[in-house]
Amino acid sequence: MKKYWIIGMVLVLGASTVAFAQPWQAWKDCGGWCRESDGGPGGPGRMYDPAKAETVKGEVVAVEKVGGGRKMGPGIGLKLKTASGELVVHLGPQWYIEQQGEIPIKAGDTVEVKGVKASRGGQDFFLAGEVRKGGDVLKLRDDSGVPLWAGWRRGGPAPK
Repeated sequence: MKKYWIIGMVLVLGASTVAFAQPWQAWKDCGGWCRESDGGPGGPGRMYDPAKAETVKGEVVAVEKVGGGRKMGPGIGLKLKTASGELVVHLGPQWYIEQQGEIPIKAGDTVEVKGVKASRGGQDFFLAGEVRKGGDVLKLRDDSGVPLWAGWRRGGPAPK
């Protein structure tokens, strides 16, 4: 009997070692918004380079869905009228933005968006790191440019 107990423990320990040795894969819940190789803006070869961040100011023309291609789930974006023309701003995946509560940004609002210019599939857009409206700030990326939605599950509470 003792022999079977020891064999069982060895098997359990072996299986747990294999499970913990697997690479971190929380990005799989990001709907393509975390991995650059999957077309998302937050992967290893990220489009978002904090050293290239700039701030644009403009009037929100529309809050709309963006993305939603083959490998990327739907996201939320802004159409922004700036001094230099219209700009499409990607905020992040729809499920993450919705977890932040009611989006306090609507058409007609004046906002400042800190982010970087990017292009994919011949389309230019602006990846937001944070959006300011008056005294309110919607933070979307950390200081390294990593999306705040990377690494947590859709059903869990949003990080503050």
